[in-house]
Amino acid sequence: MDKLIPYENAVDLLDADHKAAKAMFIEYDALCEDEAPAAAKQALANRVCQALTVHAQIEEEIFYPRVRKAIGQGLIDEALDDHTQAKQLIAEIQAMKAGSGEYDALVQQLAKLVDEHVAEEREQIFLKAAQAPLDLRGLAVELFERKQALQPPSAKPTRKPAAKATQSVKKESA
Repeated sequence: MDKLIPYENAVDLLDADHKAAKAMFIEYDALCEDEAPAAAKQALANRVCQALTVHAQIEEEIFYPRVRKAIGQGLIDEALDDHTQAKQLIAEIQAMKAGSGEYDALVQQLAKLVDEHVAEEREQIFLKAAQAPLDLRGLAVELFERKQALQPPSAKPTRKPAAKATQSVKKESA
């Protein structure tokens, strides 16, 4: 059965998440520079944490196991270590109030960790995955559907994907 999704392949979907997280971190920095109210910063930090949690979960459940089979363990183990560190920072951020002294520093620390993780994924994991015998188009459908299932209704995208980016992807039976 053909599915329409707004991504060409699994790497495209995951990288779109990376770009969205980067944009939110830039927005957070702007809030800090503008001395925005703590509530505004906390609302944005919560959105970032939710997005990163969903992203990590679809990578861990679907993407990483498939890539591990195709390229080996080392890079995936490093990525999982990054996820563990990010989850710890997310838990700390979610447990404190935005007005506390450490809050901004923790969000910035998470941003730095995510930047480094994204660079490693793009430069190593995604390149090796693209060269491996993986059905990245079919994998995009699985990732997209799982991501949609994990997101709270308020976080689901409301915009329609651009026609150019929409691809018909055939779901391969596993």
